[in-house]
Amino acid sequence: MKNKVKSFFKSESYQYFELAMLAFGGLGIEVLYAYWLEPLIYGHSMREFTTPERIIHWSVTIITWLAVAIYAVRSAKKNLGFQLKGTDSKWTCKGIIASCVLIGLVAIENYVDVGGLKIIHEFQKLGVLKFIFQHLYYLAEVVLFTLIIVFGQNALEKLFGKKKIPYGGIIVGLTWGFAHGFTKGSIWIGLVGIVLGFLFGAVYVICDKDFKKTYAVLALAFII
Repeated sequence: MKNKVKSFFKSESYQYFELAMLAFGGLGIEVLYAYWLEPLIYGHSMREFTTPERIIHWSVTIITWLAVAIYAVRSAKKNLGFQLKGTDSKWTCKGIIASCVLIGLVAIENYVDVGGLKIIHEFQKLGVLKFIFQHLYYLAEVVLFTLIIVFGQNALEKLFGKKKIPYGGIIVGLTWGFAHGFTKGSIWIGLVGIVLGFLFGAVYVICDKDFKKTYAVLALAFII
């Protein structure tokens, strides 16, 4: 038993899981910035950030997230021989339908949350400059979000051998989804996050585990 445990922690499955947790941890760094470091520097909470302070927050977070993403991808390539799958294959009918359904569901959830189409609501609320930085922030967030799915899928596929189950969605739902509810202070938001995380993972599987296609769908879902 002891040898089996040691073997697991040296296995490819565990190494992929570590990379998934690295991506999730990268997302979590923003919490330290927003709720500890920046309030300590500025002397007030994130809710009271001025426009320059908010832009600095987004910029530093984007740089951090992309640095973590690059490190994770390079580590996967070096240690596991893994490369992100991005093919030139055409979209399948089921991939298009699944992607449209997912984007539609997220758009409805956002509509209920803000009382309108999210992208329009944020443009009216933020103005041009903050709107641009906010959406660059979203695009960087989706990189790590997608990597949790990719690495999580590989981790559990290698452990259980079933390739059609959206393991990555389960992991992203239980990590990002749960954490999202915690930071927002709402159990409902957490539950919605868990369900959406599973659906995001399902789209990854349906889109033939293509990083580029999955990233595009998730980015649209986050923005719209």
